[in-house]
Amino acid sequence: MSHKRIHLFYSGSVQGVGFRYTAQGLANEIGIVGWMKNLCDGRVEVVCEGKKEDIKDFLDKIQKGPLGYYIKNVDVTWEEPTNEFSGFEIRF
Repeated sequence: MSHKRIHLFYSGSVQGVGFRYTAQGLANEIGIVGWMKNLCDGRVEVVCEGKKEDIKDFLDKIQKGPLGYYIKNVDVTWEEPTNEFSGFEIRF
């Protein structure tokens, strides 16, 4: 299984609704690593690494779960992993 890195931006009503904490719990449950943070323009930025199948599972659970209600758009870029993360954190 290949490891990948994904860099994405969620837009919509994704701040102030527990989005980051819920997504962090999913990431820890699935076993992917990286970070996410709120941006000044109202979006949430996410960078994570793991098995490609696990990342796809993470994205699917966010989109199809309760968080999906708040998402208007997702900008996704797949990248090569840097292996710099040891866990999944929320940045401020």
